Amino acid sequence: MKLMNALLSPVGRKVLTGATGIGLVAFVIAHMIGNLTYLSPDVNAYNAYAYKLMSLGWLFYTIEILLALCFLLHAAVGISIRVRRRKARPVGYKFYKSAGTPGKSGYSARSMIFTGIILLGFLILHLNSFKYGPGVAEGYTVELAGIGEVRDLRRLMTEKFQEPLYAFGYPLVMILLGMHMRHGVWSALQSLGMMSRRLSPYLYTTAAILGILVAVGFLFVPLYIYFGV
Repeated sequence: MKLMNALLSPVGRKVLTGATGIGLVAFVIAHMIGNLTYLSPDVNAYNAYAYKLMSLGWLFYTIEILLALCFLLHAAVGISIRVRRRKARPVGYKFYKSAGTPGKSGYSARSMIFTGIILLGFLILHLNSFKYGPGVAEGYTVELAGIGEVRDLRRLMTEKFQEPLYAFGYPLVMILLGMHMRHGVWSALQSLGMMSRRLSPYLYTTAAILGILVAVGFLFVPLYIYFGV
């Protein structure tokens, strides 16, 4: 009961969003690196990468469940914090001014709830298009040396990103992801007590650079497919 009360307190909710946020950032970076294997000279590299993930068996599904719980908890607590703030101040600020240097109340900070909701909707669409999209039963198969017939996820990705809606909609959402991460990483470190006045400017800059790199990393593949394949 004491633990539950602590987690539901204002400080506890911030710690929860920070911890789940850091976990999701680690997943996003790993997912981005995996996506970049599409660009490998070996045309089977991406499918081999996807197959290795699936071959983890129970471990893969356990990680999926933990990620789903992490995402849902992060979203629920984030929305809860937003609702409580709105109740405490029903009339928003007319102007925003930074309380320090660098500014922490920029657009990426103020739009966290909106970018988060868009990312939630995107995740549902993304899972429906790729994880639960056409597979072996629909003829999306490829032969991997030493393995045999596996799902041809590379073909599915190529087909999807040759469609303008996917090719340009996906990068747009990735830019929003970068904005969300820009403030989210810095805020998470602060919530977890890993911040100091001396380190704050450097960590804020690092978070901004990380957000940009992740956005660019995810932008590259769909635009390469649309313009280069």
